Amino acid sequence: MALRIHFENVVQRYRVIRERPDSLREAFTKIFRRNSNTHDFEALSGISFDVHDGEVLGLIGRNGSGKSTALKLIAGVFEPTSGKVEVSGKVAPMIELGAGFHIDLTGRENIVINGLMLGLSRKEIMAREQAIIDFAGLGEFIDSPVKQYSSGMFMRLAFSIATETDPDILLIDEILAVGDAEFQEKCDARIQDFRDREKTIVFVSHSPILVRRICDRVILLDHGKILADGGPEQVLEQYDSLVHQPA
Repeated sequence: MALRIHFENVVQRYRVIRERPDSLREAFTKIFRRNSNTHDFEALSGISFDVHDGEVLGLIGRNGSGKSTALKLIAGVFEPTSGKVEVSGKVAPMIELGAGFHIDLTGRENIVINGLMLGLSRKEIMAREQAIIDFAGLGEFIDSPVKQYSSGMFMRLAFSIATETDPDILLIDEILAVGDAEFQEKCDARIQDFRDREKTIVFVSHSPILVRRICDRVILLDHGKILADGGPEQVLEQYDSLVHQPA
C-alpha cells in the first residue's frame, strides 16, 4: 500500500501569552523586564508514525494531548517546529465545525467556495453539486444563509462536500458526533466506501463508540507523545485507564 502520511520526530511548539497588558505603556514596560510574560508550549514532542492507503486511523487522548495539532499539520495549516511531515495526495480537512464557510452566504454558494478551496474547477463543482445537496439532505435550507444552520446541518454539508470531492485523505475532527442516527449511517456507508477504494481517513474523537465503529487502527496521544499505537480494542483499553488517572 502507498504511503500517504509520514511523521518523523515531529515537534510542534506554540508561544503562549500568560497575561495580556492593559495599556500600551504596560506593554512597553514588559518588553524590558527580565521575566517575559510568554512561554513555549510543546503540543507534540517528537512523534513518528506512518499512515497508508486504506487505513482509517483514530487519534485519541485527553484534551491538550496534541490530536488536533497533528491534524492541522497534515492539512498544512502549520509547519512543524522541527521534524518532518510528508503528505501525498489531495487532502479534505473537516477540522473545525463551520471552518471554510461564509456565514452570510447560502449553503449552495458555500458548496462553490469550499469546492474551489479543495482544488476543484467551477465546472467540476457544478457536476457534483446535486450529489452534495442530496447527500446532505438539507432540503430548502440549502438556499438559506448558513448562519441559520444548526451544528448538525453544518456537519451534514461539510461532510457531503469533503467526501464528494473524492480526496485521497479525509481528516475529521470530532464533528461527526453532532449528526443524527440516520446521517451517521450514511456517513458510515461512505467511510466504508472510502475504505474499499483504499482512501485514507484520520479521525479525531473522544468517543470510544465512534472510534470502534470507524477505525481499524488507533494512536493514543498524551502530553504530545504517543503512548500506544495498535488495534482499537487494545488502545481504547489503555485510554480508559488513562482518563481515570489525574491529568
